[in-house]
Amino acid sequence: MLNYTGTPPLAAIADTDSRQLIAAELRSLIARIEISMRLIDAAMEREDDSAIAGSSEIVVLDDITPRYATASAALNACRAELDHALQQLSESGSAA
Repeated sequence: MLNYTGTPPLAAIADTDSRQLIAAELRSLIARIEISMRLIDAAMEREDDSAIAGSSEIVVLDDITPRYATASAALNACRAELDHALQQLSESGSAA
């Protein structure tokens, strides 16, 4: 987690600099979300692989898969909103 102690308020930073800081933070959040999504995908693969390796039958992981899918969908929606925010910030910067 980032420590913002001693960070000057955005009002004291030049408009261009504040947009750049916000854009950098949005990109950082997007990167963290992508990492989390890859971790979820890997966990789902491990669960699928262990279920198939332990049996000759295909097993549906009703208790685990929906939670992973729900978390992945939530992260995907969050990423889309952050992309939108980054786009809006970029457009407002070019209009200035």
